[in-house]
Amino acid sequence: MSVIEKIKSAKSTAFSFELLPPLKGNGIENVYKTIDMLREFDPKYINITTHRSEIVFKQLPNGLFEQVSERHRPGTVAVAIAIQNKYRIPVVPHIICSGFTESETEYALIDLQFLGITDLLLLRGDKAKHDKVFTPTGHRHATDLQAQVNNFNDGFFLDGTKMKSPALPFSYGMACYPEKHEEAPNLESDLHYAKLKVDMGAEYLVTQMFFDNAKYYEFVEKCRAIGINVPIIPGLKPVTLKNQLTVLPKIFHTDIPEAFAGELRNCKTDAEAVEIGIEWTAMQAKDLIAHGVPSIHFYSMMATQSVKRVAQMIF
Repeated sequence: MSVIEKIKSAKSTAFSFELLPPLKGNGIENVYKTIDMLREFDPKYINITTHRSEIVFKQLPNGLFEQVSERHRPGTVAVAIAIQNKYRIPVVPHIICSGFTESETEYALIDLQFLGITDLLLLRGDKAKHDKVFTPTGHRHATDLQAQVNNFNDGFFLDGTKMKSPALPFSYGMACYPEKHEEAPNLESDLHYAKLKVDMGAEYLVTQMFFDNAKYYEFVEKCRAIGINVPIIPGLKPVTLKNQLTVLPKIFHTDIPEAFAGELRNCKTDAEAVEIGIEWTAMQAKDLIAHGVPSIHFYSMMATQSVKRVAQMIF
């Protein structure tokens, strides 16, 4: 059963969360610990992020520095199949444009089909840290990546060759932004591209994190008004550090409501911020459930314990 089928067939609001692959050189044990901590809440699926290579400088024996490309979190496909085999929970690896050529994407799709993983989340991904603006290695836009996946689903490789034995097609979701993408000139433009994603085959949309439910409801209303009728899954992240009051808006371009911001400003320690973050996220989740959202997706990076405590309150 695909993720979209699980979401639509759930009798109540579904629970899911996102994981990062281990840093290069680390084992998978911490990934398993996170899943063991959250599996009691019956996650319908687990997202596995994908990370591009970055330029780093390594010192040579002669004292000079060499510029090399290095991936700090490899192994998305391997982690996905390890989780699916161990826990029998559907996994959704991220497929991104950023840092990957079209051929590399094709090979990843082939590997995933061999492994029986047919749910994806398609994203453009972030720009490289050393770039001022997004510079494509392969696809420039998520919809370009989407077109490649659609062609693959239709049984064609990049070079136009027809597959001899097409496998099960991929089912996929894509991202949306209740407060608009940082590069969008306005929300109307962002809505245009959200509809394009759905018209091209996205079966559901997952939002960037937000802290103001009113903005999510307004966004959903505008989406429905222009004919976007797929599930729009809210993405939540509990705040766990005092400095996230300024860091999260800067990185993710999301507003923090003054009521929440005021409480965080009054925190003297990160431990206090954790408690405020849990309270706020639980309040958001309860309100979303009362409004009948089909699923809630949690961004668990640095927040697994908080996600668990929120889930205990609402699931």
